[in-house]
Amino acid sequence: MDSGDALRLGEFWSAALDRPLDEGASEEFASIGLKEANGQPWMFAKVPEPKVAKNRAHPDFSAEDRDAEVERLVGLGASVVADHDEYGVRWTVLQDVEGNEFCVAGPH
Repeated sequence: MDSGDALRLGEFWSAALDRPLDEGASEEFASIGLKEANGQPWMFAKVPEPKVAKNRAHPDFSAEDRDAEVERLVGLGASVVADHDEYGVRWTVLQDVEGNEFCVAGPH
């Protein structure tokens, strides 16, 4: 994921995913699970271009208790953009600490 500050964005996602930030994280590059054999790695790299309109990435998550998960993520620094209830699915669009949007859906 491109970022303005890889360490700050990595710290947010580390807390959000409840996974430790890999050693050696810096403002230029940070990662989560890069060396895990069966993990799903996340990488954050500082780039000179700011986010303009389109997301640098748009992860979607599900949670048994969507409201509690949204509250937890807001407590970590995310902000709520909108709530949706369509096609039998309820989800919340949020922004991380750098304004990248992601969603949390309830069970469906």
